[in-house]
Amino acid sequence: MPEALRSPLADYHISQGATLIEYHGAVVPSRFSDPLTEHKAVREAAGLFDFSFRSRFAVKGADRVRFLQGMVSNDVEDLSPGRGTYALLLNVQGQILADLRICCEADRFLVDADADLRSKVIQTLERYIIMDEVELGTLEEHALAFQGPRARGLLEKTLHVDLPEMSESDHFRTNYAGFPVWVVRATSTGEEGYEVWTRPGGMMGLWGAACGQAPTYKMLPCGTEALETLRIEAGIARYGPDLGEDTLPLEAGLTNALSFTKGCYVGQEIVERARSRGHVNWRFVGLFVDSDSSPAAGEKLMAGGKEIGEITSACVSPSLGKTIALAYVRREASEPGTRLALASDVTAEVAVLPFYRRQT
Repeated sequence: MPEALRSPLADYHISQGATLIEYHGAVVPSRFSDPLTEHKAVREAAGLFDFSFRSRFAVKGADRVRFLQGMVSNDVEDLSPGRGTYALLLNVQGQILADLRICCEADRFLVDADADLRSKVIQTLERYIIMDEVELGTLEEHALAFQGPRARGLLEKTLHVDLPEMSESDHFRTNYAGFPVWVVRATSTGEEGYEVWTRPGGMMGLWGAACGQAPTYKMLPCGTEALETLRIEAGIARYGPDLGEDTLPLEAGLTNALSFTKGCYVGQEIVERARSRGHVNWRFVGLFVDSDSSPAAGEKLMAGGKEIGEITSACVSPSLGKTIALAYVRREASEPGTRLALASDVTAEVAVLPFYRRQT
C-alpha cells in the first residue's frame, strides 16, 4: 500500500486540538470538537472540511476527449469548459474500479478521486494509452470543502468573489492571495457544497480566512466523523465501504454516473445488458435498524432463514435520532417497508434513500 498523504495543514490542526486519522489514503482531521456538534453545524449553517484525502490529475493531449470518452461511464465529449460530471471507471466485467469527478477545461480534463484510488486510476488509464496522443499529469492542488445551507455566503466572503450559478461539478478558476484556486460545486453531505482546490501554500490562508468568518456564518471546522454521519444520512455511497470491484453501477443505483447514449466505453456492454434486462439481482438500500448502536459493516442480513444482504455503512443519525445503515440486499427483499433480520438478531426495515433531504 502506498504511504498515506499528509494534509499540508496537519501540524496546524494538531496545534488547534484536532484529532487526526488516516482516511481514504490521507491523514486528515477526524474531529475538531464534538462530532455531533459539527454535524449539526453543517445541517443548520456551514462546516469547513480539510479534503486532502481527495487527489487529482490532468488528462491532456490532442486525443484526450476521444480517449476519456471511451474509458469512463459518463459523457465527457459534450462537456464545455467550466462544466463537469460524475463518472465511473469500470473493468471489462462492468464492475467499479473507481468513482471520479471530471472537470473540463479548455485544454485538459481535471480528474478528481480519493487519494487511495489515484494510482489505480492512473495505472488503468495508462494501460489503454497505445497510439493516443494523451498525457496524464499529477497536480499539486489540495482541497477544502464548504458544506451547508450557508456555505455559499461563507465561500463568497472568504474568496471575495460573487459565485455564479453552478450545477453539480461545474467549476471556475480564480485567485486568492497570489495562488490559483478552482471552485467546484460538489456536495458530500446532501447540503449545498463547494470544494476549493489550491496548492499547499495557499491552504493556510484559505483556512484562516474562512475561520475568520465563522461567527457570522455559524461555521465550524469539521472532521471525517461528522462527514461520515452526514453522507450516510444523505445516502451517498463511498468507494471502499459501499462501492468496490464486486459492484455493478446499477446495483449501487449510480444512474447519475452513466450515459446510455454515448456509445462504447470499457464495461459498457455489461451495463447495457443489465439495463435492458430491467433489473439487477442486488440493490443498494437504506435501513432503519432497531438498535441504539450501529451494526458493524459486513454484518449479514437475513430473511426467511436465508442470507439476503450485507450492511456496508451505519451510524446513529444525529438528524433523525435513529440508527440507520446502507446495505446491499437481494432485489426481492429491497422494497421499502420490508422487514429483515441482522445476523446479531437485531431487526431492520428497508427505507427510501436518502434518509435526509435538504430543504429548498
